[in-house]
Amino acid sequence: MSRFFKSLALALLLGASMPAAFALDDFAAVGRPATPAEIKAWDIDVGPDFAGLPQGSGSVEQGQAVFEEKCAVCHGSFGESNKVFSPLVGGVEKGDLVTGHVAALLRKDFPARTTFMKVATVSTLFDYIRRAMPWNAPKSLNNDQVYAVLAYLLNLSDIVTDDFVLNDRTIRDVQKIMPNRNGMTYEHSMWPSPVFSGKPVKPDTANTACMSKCKAAPELVSSLPDYALSSHGNLAEQNRSFGEVRGRKTAESAPVAEKPTPLKIAETAGCLGCHAINAKGVGPAYAEVAAKYKGENASARLVAKIRGGGAGVWGDVAMPAQEDIKDADLQAVVAWVLAGAAEK
Repeated sequence: MSRFFKSLALALLLGASMPAAFALDDFAAVGRPATPAEIKAWDIDVGPDFAGLPQGSGSVEQGQAVFEEKCAVCHGSFGESNKVFSPLVGGVEKGDLVTGHVAALLRKDFPARTTFMKVATVSTLFDYIRRAMPWNAPKSLNNDQVYAVLAYLLNLSDIVTDDFVLNDRTIRDVQKIMPNRNGMTYEHSMWPSPVFSGKPVKPDTANTACMSKCKAAPELVSSLPDYALSSHGNLAEQNRSFGEVRGRKTAESAPVAEKPTPLKIAETAGCLGCHAINAKGVGPAYAEVAAKYKGENASARLVAKIRGGGAGVWGDVAMPAQEDIKDADLQAVVAWVLAGAAEK
């Protein structure tokens, strides 16, 4: 919840004097003041200075058990799965813990962008896991479980040791070695003096509008470097095909296999080894079969006959049972034969 809305909710709750625009009398018929419990349920954010961080504790070992039970289905047992969501773990090296910059982010041969490569503040991870995970049951983890899961992920990224215990005190030490802690820019900060910037930053809120000889408005586009275009397949096929939002084509689409014709099915199944379309062979010509059953609803009988095999209708040579051909393909061949078995 933003600072503005926190202040607003608290003022409504305590009946504090407010500007006329927000006076309770103006909204007497709209809703009711939030209860302390309701405000507390939403007021769970944890800032980069760890304001709002709850007490709790969890070990790497405990976190592995929770992760396997509640998280691995989407993220894989070691946080590296790319099946449901992008990988959480990977791309971090020991040297990054010293520099505070993830070296792999500058490598053109390393298109992956995992969570631990990008995130600058460990509090962001704690806050997000606490309020939004697991995906199908957000806010269902207690504080100790959140600490434990985060400890496990930190261990998978080689940031903490196997016996590490993360709590509301040791998490501050973790921040000092986060691999991308120096990778955040504050050039367009909306808040002054970010905690980890090391210097005051003036909020970018007082710019002067250009009134003459203005530069043309830039065209904003979302783009990926060439080497990373196909790292997640063809994005155009993963987004809706209508409306204003469409995925960019980032890979060649897989060719769509043409549906085989009944003639092709018959060739593949070996039918034409005994039958021809217009000439008698080991078995009757398909033209003979079509003439024999003309005007009759014989499809079901012929399907059963071909599937089970038999002899005596067209001669002494038995037709073996055709057990491997698919039902849909068999029905298509029978319909084709009864319709005259066109040579295409």
